[in-house]
Amino acid sequence: MGLLTGKKALVVGIASKLSIATGIARALHQQGAELALTYQGDKLKKRVEDFGKEWNTELVFPCDVTDDQQIEDLFTRIGENWDGIDIIIHSVGFAPADQLDGNFVDVTTREGFAVAHDISSYSFIALAKGGRELMKGRNGSLLTLSYLGAEKTLPNYNVMGLAKASLEANVRYMANSLGPEGTRVNAISAGPIRTLAASGIKSFRKMLTETERRTPLRRNVTTEEVGNTAAFLTSDLASGITGEILYVDAGFNITAMGALEE
Repeated sequence: MGLLTGKKALVVGIASKLSIATGIARALHQQGAELALTYQGDKLKKRVEDFGKEWNTELVFPCDVTDDQQIEDLFTRIGENWDGIDIIIHSVGFAPADQLDGNFVDVTTREGFAVAHDISSYSFIALAKGGRELMKGRNGSLLTLSYLGAEKTLPNYNVMGLAKASLEANVRYMANSLGPEGTRVNAISAGPIRTLAASGIKSFRKMLTETERRTPLRRNVTTEEVGNTAAFLTSDLASGITGEILYVDAGFNITAMGALEE
């Protein structure tokens, strides 16, 4: 019997086998949760459906998080199949590529700023609104994914850092708003992982190398490690935790200086 046996979980953000959302969905499944999955655009439909087969679910629905009607339709369809939702995983982040290459002030535009915040931050609220009725009375959990760029500057991360800072503030405000209903809200701040989304950041490979050099564990983290942490945070074992940002980054966030070369 797993930590999440009997729980029903919606996972938003799967794009490939490398996605953090994929690692989380796999961990939730291994711990006994029933899954519903979403995909954005027909290009990803079959890929996500194949993951659904692996995890014994046919509940695979389209959802563009910038479209309120699609979000409403998503939860309507889930409600037709389930009597409620215990877990919502929000693993969504995006900024136009031209915003992630160069000097922050030089490259950031009003449009790019708006897009990054809408998709990376507001969409978490939108999913909470959409799933609120299905989560009431279930002591459920909302979980999102952040990154250290929310707190500290990183080369080329630029406006995504601001969007992640907004997302982390969302976690606190949503936790306070939904807490009286029994719903917890948390985030995992994961170390850099080679995903499709990360590939849009200039010099990302160099970031991985530098992170590995500086972390106390002298390595980068995996989607499996993030997934296992997500399984814990969304389980009843974490029933007293809400409004928190939990680092899963091999300790990188605690360091002020990497190992000194001899």
